[in-house]
Amino acid sequence: MKRSPALTRALSVLPAPADFLSMTRAPRRDLLCGLTVAVVALPLALGFGVTSGLGAASGLVTAIVAGALAALFGGSARQVSGPTGAMTVVLVPIVHEYGADGVLTVGLIAGVMLLALAFARAGAAMAYVPAPVIAGFTVGIACVIALQQVPSALGVPVPGGDQVAAVAARAAEEFGRGPQWAALALSLGAAAVMLAGARWRPGVPFSLVAVAAATLVAEGLGLHVARIGSLPASLPAPSLAFFDVSRVPSLLAPAAAVAALAALESLLSASVADGMRPGERHDPGKELFGQGIANLAAPLFGGVPATGAIARTAVNVRTGAASRLAALTHAVILAGIVAAAAPLVARIPLASLAGVLLATAVRMVETDAVRAMARATRGDALVLALTAFATLALDLVRAVLLGLAVSVLLALRAAVRGTRLTPAAGDEGPGCAEVTYRFDGPLLFAAAHRFRRSLADVHGVSAVDLRMSGLTAVDATGALALKDAVGDLRGRGIEVRITGVERGHRKVLESLGVLPSGAQPSSNRGAIPSASGASAP
Repeated sequence: MKRSPALTRALSVLPAPADFLSMTRAPRRDLLCGLTVAVVALPLALGFGVTSGLGAASGLVTAIVAGALAALFGGSARQVSGPTGAMTVVLVPIVHEYGADGVLTVGLIAGVMLLALAFARAGAAMAYVPAPVIAGFTVGIACVIALQQVPSALGVPVPGGDQVAAVAARAAEEFGRGPQWAALALSLGAAAVMLAGARWRPGVPFSLVAVAAATLVAEGLGLHVARIGSLPASLPAPSLAFFDVSRVPSLLAPAAAVAALAALESLLSASVADGMRPGERHDPGKELFGQGIANLAAPLFGGVPATGAIARTAVNVRTGAASRLAALTHAVILAGIVAAAAPLVARIPLASLAGVLLATAVRMVETDAVRAMARATRGDALVLALTAFATLALDLVRAVLLGLAVSVLLALRAAVRGTRLTPAAGDEGPGCAEVTYRFDGPLLFAAAHRFRRSLADVHGVSAVDLRMSGLTAVDATGALALKDAVGDLRGRGIEVRITGVERGHRKVLESLGVLPSGAQPSSNRGAIPSASGASAP
């Protein structure tokens, strides 16, 4: 029985048996990789949970539930998912405006939206995001994450407000009125240990070393600093008590922003994993499906929205993960840590987590790549800087859209400059009865006026031959500009022939009356009669 296209598309995003069979390839290696990633993920999950406003327990729940489900149902064999800095940037204003229940509802709606994107096979669009936009996005996120840590690093309560720069400035003022030197020392010490350790031994999880050392110092010296606080010793029972149908309409816009960010960051992270392991390719549709399932489930347990985590994914790939079993193991080990060591985790100073996240923000930015991209062209530098600034001043989704819009405008500008209408050798001059022009490049709306103006300058000839074999693309505006130019020449008594039109471009020209419908493709020497009525020689 033949499957319908809709059913085939739906089944294409579901995990295949081969996805699960791959977990038996190298189980010992994957278990060790999962342990390493869990050690790296623990302080990050706690820190991002605190930064989001829902607490450390929420971050751990997200890493466990979303991490396990995304590993099982995602489209990348080595992707590690959980709470991320980019997502906390979006969640902080949502927490302020809608509260914890609003964030959980947003996560649930975003999960549904991600599933819709998966079934629509929208993941392929990630290939069209320019590199300067991604680089600017990363720089902006790093700045926001660093600013978010200022209150905890200084040991002061988090001031109210949505703008992270303003909040960080108010936190600095509060610190000036009553300095908390112990918190500042712990945060700077944790950041220094992590950054220096990463240079010395990149394979060692110094984030956990830094947090453990800070906790021992705080306990040994009896420092009065804020701690994580009590954590549940097990996952809470799933519940929909937070869901209020009447709030859904007002939460659709925040949910769309969360879903867009989850899709963008997850597909970017999966692409990074592909680049680190040549020959491996993720399935964008399956990845969005896995992230949708993960974000549907995480709120039921009190977790925040999750995405693919670039740093944890990179650790997973570098340590030699062979299949999705490694990411699944990382989630299981985190659950075991919660069950066995919740009282110890509760004593971790918040300042040490802030230090770890400050160091994470520094390490997010690949300075060499950013510097090279900024020097490539002025357009690339503009897009990178604009996206970074918009990420800091606006929000992540609008920043990416702004970066894409500017990139498109610059690409159109380059296309216009690459469009040329040149006379054939020997045909130029007032003494020629017939002139031949060769067109090269795209005839799009951005170049239409320039093209029409060039043909309007043709004088003193009885016939014009337009050779269009160099036409690379055409849209309705460009076709109408050609039609108007031909009409203008005909009105001045000049015969016009259009030659060399490729089959793929004829449909547009025929539909707008530039060429007669049903005209046969021309050879290099043949001609197609134009809309002016001129016939082939």
